[in-house]
Amino acid sequence: MSVAPSPSPPTADVRVRDAALEPIRDAALAGRRITFEQGMTLYRTRDVPGLLRLADAVRARIVGEKAYFVHSLRLSQTNVCYVGCTFCGFARKMDEEGVWDYDLEDVWAYVDTHLHPDLTEIHIASGHHPKRPWQYYLDLVRGLTERYPGVQVKAWTAAEIHHFTKITRPRLTYREVLAELKEAGLVAMPGGGAEIFAEDVRRRIARAKVTAEGWLEVHRTAHELEIPTNATMLYGHVESLEDRLDHMDRLRDLQDETGGFMSFIPLAYQPDNNPLAAELEAMGKRVHTTGLDDLRNLAVARIYLDNVPHIKGYWIMITPEQTQLSLAAGVSDVDGTIKDERIAHASGAVTEAGMTEEELVRLIQDTGRIAVRRDALYNEVRVFE
Repeated sequence: MSVAPSPSPPTADVRVRDAALEPIRDAALAGRRITFEQGMTLYRTRDVPGLLRLADAVRARIVGEKAYFVHSLRLSQTNVCYVGCTFCGFARKMDEEGVWDYDLEDVWAYVDTHLHPDLTEIHIASGHHPKRPWQYYLDLVRGLTERYPGVQVKAWTAAEIHHFTKITRPRLTYREVLAELKEAGLVAMPGGGAEIFAEDVRRRIARAKVTAEGWLEVHRTAHELEIPTNATMLYGHVESLEDRLDHMDRLRDLQDETGGFMSFIPLAYQPDNNPLAAELEAMGKRVHTTGLDDLRNLAVARIYLDNVPHIKGYWIMITPEQTQLSLAAGVSDVDGTIKDERIAHASGAVTEAGMTEEELVRLIQDTGRIAVRRDALYNEVRVFE
């Protein structure tokens, strides 16, 4: 997942109208770390064009002009889940209408149906099933690895790893669970389940999910086992700007320690078909993130997370059009072809469930950037000049 950074542009070429941004600009472009207080200045500045220009220059310094995507299949083998997160419209109980729960043969049939010659990764995230045994998950990873050689299995959020420790007998540790999954063929982990680390918000929206400390410990352990991971943050609901930056700050600290994060993906809250949406609507609060909020959040992330290689614009949640704009706001990855995404769409995402390679390449190239198809570990597969 190495990148070839470009030379830092002269600070005079990054115009800012807010004088408070000038020392932040000078530090960020010189590769010096900004403080928490300076991060809050980025969130609060009214000079949004200056903020976006600065994030774009930092992106160029860290990554260069390439923008990445992957041929990916989203596999959610079940939506059975007992956790009860209030922001989620995906989860179902065992006998509820709309439930699905794939046996292994169903999984193989599903993948066969969506198989593409250039498929690079199978990305797995699903519900916390109360009855599936631990061996099922090992057999699932091993079976995918053996049946689809060359396709990388990127699977299980930290919340699911925490769940696995509860269903093993005798109970396994995070390290033991991850080691067994790696032996079965796991090559990387997605970054879901992070939501917001702030305890008061987490109690409100994800009370029964793995704690913030547990999420960080799972990823720390994965990195120690040489399993690279991504990291996410769910924003646009009941959190504050300070909560967002605190979330990034904890990720930055862990990345200093381990260096195992490949990308950071801000996820815009989808305000349909979930209890939190109804709660916010009853309070008269706006429940959709705005385009400006999306771009600002991505830009702040690129500047603040100076040690994370990539900031990802997740087109499923912010639309392809907004993702294209984000390529001028610090973003260096647009995720991928996806195919049959279900989790975000269950909560109201209005985008298509997948895109073609041609659409993604055009999305990137129309901005003047170099489109690169990658694998799950950011190894370059094809560069579209």
